Amino acid sequence: MVNDFDLLTSLPDRDKRAGYVEAVKVALIRDPAFFNEIERNADKLAAFDAEAMQRLIYRSAELHMNHIATSGDPFEFGSARPLDFGHWAAHKLEQISDYRIRHGEAVAIGIALDTLYSRAMGYIDTVSCERILSLLEHLGFELFANELLHEDSEGEFVVLKGLEEFREHLGGKLTVTLLQGVGRGFEVHEMDALIVLAAIRELHDRHTHRVSRLAAEA
Repeated sequence: MVNDFDLLTSLPDRDKRAGYVEAVKVALIRDPAFFNEIERNADKLAAFDAEAMQRLIYRSAELHMNHIATSGDPFEFGSARPLDFGHWAAHKLEQISDYRIRHGEAVAIGIALDTLYSRAMGYIDTVSCERILSLLEHLGFELFANELLHEDSEGEFVVLKGLEEFREHLGGKLTVTLLQGVGRGFEVHEMDALIVLAAIRELHDRHTHRVSRLAAEA
């Protein structure tokens, strides 16, 4: 694996930021100490500090490679794909938006959605949930997109079709990674659509309140 840090200087801020979410993702499922480090460096990362970005990329790549080397399924032929945390909704959001939403931006929303779902199911505590959402926002991610509310001709939320498509992507058995805590990912094989929809509404309300607060502070 080769990381050319000079490439970062050629990227717009939006694309630099989009890459951050892969580091947050792997920290959430494998390394609580790395998540704590990202929190500590959030101000520097939000300002695109070169040293902080290089450290983030190095550790993220290291964790991804360690997972691939030790999971026993380096080419992901099986059903267990924890590195796809947050991706079932992300893939669908990209499609719905005609790829207006960058992959990293969609994954940030997907992580927020699955984190709220984990909290609603009692898998993760409220404090940890808020830490995750707040960090993503601090790094500059929007945690809601109007595409989450798009409906098909039958009045069904289109994003929920992402679960069935994800099942097909995995070869017929749904396997979604959720959180039992910061740095502790685990797998479930079904998702309650009503709880997913409640999480979407919560993201919408959170986004609305945040926009109003920022406008009042401006």
